[in-house]
Amino acid sequence: MSTYVYAITDATHPVRLDGLRGVGDPPSPLRTVRTGALTAVVSDAPPGLRAKRRDVMAHQNVLESLMADGATLPMRFGLLGPDDERVADVLDREEPAYRQRLAELDGHVEYHLKAGRDEDDMLRAVLADSAQARELNERTRGGSGTHEDRVALGELVSREVAARGEREAGEIVARLDGAATRSAVTGAGGNHFLNASFLVPAERTDEFVRAVRAEADRCGDAYDFTLTGPLPPYSFV
Repeated sequence: MSTYVYAITDATHPVRLDGLRGVGDPPSPLRTVRTGALTAVVSDAPPGLRAKRRDVMAHQNVLESLMADGATLPMRFGLLGPDDERVADVLDREEPAYRQRLAELDGHVEYHLKAGRDEDDMLRAVLADSAQARELNERTRGGSGTHEDRVALGELVSREVAARGEREAGEIVARLDGAATRSAVTGAGGNHFLNASFLVPAERTDEFVRAVRAEADRCGDAYDFTLTGPLPPYSFV
């Protein structure tokens, strides 16, 4: 049977598993795979495992309990190894990298931030700043514009929206970086121009949340900020 991996810790971590349940129905008993310097918290992997709420919560509860007792590398839901022996082999082979990352994450949590802007507000900003866009828009709305004008307007607005979103995302992340240890920006999509994760010292979480609120206030009602956390630092493992 495959081995389900929840997290990796330093060998000195207390790894208190009493009262915790693994994934599966019935829940798989938790156990450890230990090397000289590292410990992996694992269980048997139930067949046909999917991201059901029960199993996701079991995985999350194990991580939160381990993180409360010391530095922990959280594995994403569903990570499997062929067996305990192969998991131990990976711990030995990657020991320097794992120990370095444990030191970096010690005492930190993750926050995830998404930001979007009202489309009409963005369009007004583009038209206010671009004479070419205003001219094309006036011709199109007045009925004298050609099909080529409408296509050109759409392409121009699309480029401007993308450029503005990228610029604003960079500015917001730069201001928030002062309250975080690291940040990681991923591809934005849908109505969001910013999709970023921040590694924040646990003792500075209040400061970071205040900084995000200040950014939201600075941007105004046309912007939508969604902050999630604190979370295990998945994005920085």
